[in-house]
Amino acid sequence: MTDATQQNSTIDPAEAAHFGKLAAEWWNPKGSSAMLHRLNPVRLGFVRAMIDRHFGTPHNERRPLAGGRALDVGCGAGLLTEPLARMGAAATGLDAAAENIAAARLHAEGQGLAIDYRHGSVELLGAEDRFDLVCSMEVIEHVTDPAAFVAGLGRALAPGGLMLLSTPNRTALSKLALITVGEGLGQIPRGTHDWQKFLKPDELGHLLEDAGLQVIETRGLSFDPMKGFTLSDDIRMDYLLAAVAA
Repeated sequence: MTDATQQNSTIDPAEAAHFGKLAAEWWNPKGSSAMLHRLNPVRLGFVRAMIDRHFGTPHNERRPLAGGRALDVGCGAGLLTEPLARMGAAATGLDAAAENIAAARLHAEGQGLAIDYRHGSVELLGAEDRFDLVCSMEVIEHVTDPAAFVAGLGRALAPGGLMLLSTPNRTALSKLALITVGEGLGQIPRGTHDWQKFLKPDELGHLLEDAGLQVIETRGLSFDPMKGFTLSDDIRMDYLLAAVAA
């Protein structure tokens, strides 16, 4: 991915700069990425359930992705990428912020994990880059062209592969929870979200259909004061979905 081709990517330089500034604290569960640390176990539960369902792996298999390739787009410093590697995948992490990739490489090295971290945009991956699992969590709301971004994700998916996405819904509840309360009270770094760029499930579904993909599962992400974040049928705040080639 050369500088000359970056102009054709869906990376928003302002968004990349915003998240790049958070790189040093990405692995601090009490720092600016604390909300991601609280979300990650729930997301991982969904990821593992969909992997087992799609690939037919037993629930107690420690390395369900052994022999496969996994791509984490918008990987940050590797909160999801590292678990994918531990599940046995040859894992690749891709991010728009060079600072995040540097932090991810440093942390993976300390964990003894061999992960292929790259700075760049999914649309510019080479034809040889095809993955059995493609993940992109809380990323599509930050790109310049969601349709082109989804098309890029689709091209990266190997035949018979599985795609997993998550993103906030564009509702009054998401605006209240993520921006008014989350950013307003400092639980999420200010300027992280633009509510107008949130996608409703049917909107994202249409983008996936246009890219030759079919949604096979949608789950909501809810917050319970007693339990914290949980998977639910309520998709008003945030949702996760699984897709495969149509």
